[in-house]
Amino acid sequence: MASLLDSVTVTRVFSLPITSSISSASKAPSVSALRIPEFRGLKASRRSSVTQSASFVTNLGSRFARGGRIVCEAQDTTAAAVEVPNISDSEWQTQVLESDVPVLVEFWAPWCGPCRMIHPIVDQLAKDFAGKFKFYKINTDECPNTANRYGIRSVPTVIIFKDGEKKDSIIGAVPKETLEKTIERFVVE
Repeated sequence: MASLLDSVTVTRVFSLPITSSISSASKAPSVSALRIPEFRGLKASRRSSVTQSASFVTNLGSRFARGGRIVCEAQDTTAAAVEVPNISDSEWQTQVLESDVPVLVEFWAPWCGPCRMIHPIVDQLAKDFAGKFKFYKINTDECPNTANRYGIRSVPTVIIFKDGEKKDSIIGAVPKETLEKTIERFVVE
């Protein structure tokens, strides 16, 4: 591995050329120019290039000459889940407190990584318990009054309401099974 690192020369426009420490007596292939794609999001662009002058002790040159391209193709995961609607401070009374079925509300924030982890779980639970439970999400940055009323100090926080009263709360990104067990205690049969 050390000989491989010693044999690679990377030249940049703003730097001085670096020479290889491997002797030219080796018979391995060399790569004169290797274009590395520049990635912006999921799209690859060929604008940026890095020139390499390499002389390898083993036959590793074929790995660099393939010219493969890495592209990330995200799968559509929304088909299996139901999109849980957002709720605002103005809708809180009618949608949550006056509901005739239990309600699960996820308090979240757009900057919160664990919130993004729990969103698909809540979406799937909304599909699994459709008709037995109502599900809503509330952005604590956009609706601070409701978050303050229920003492939300960290996100994500999931609160279950039944008959207009707070019955249970779960703080943090928890596994689906934990949320399922909590929901099942309040399911209307």
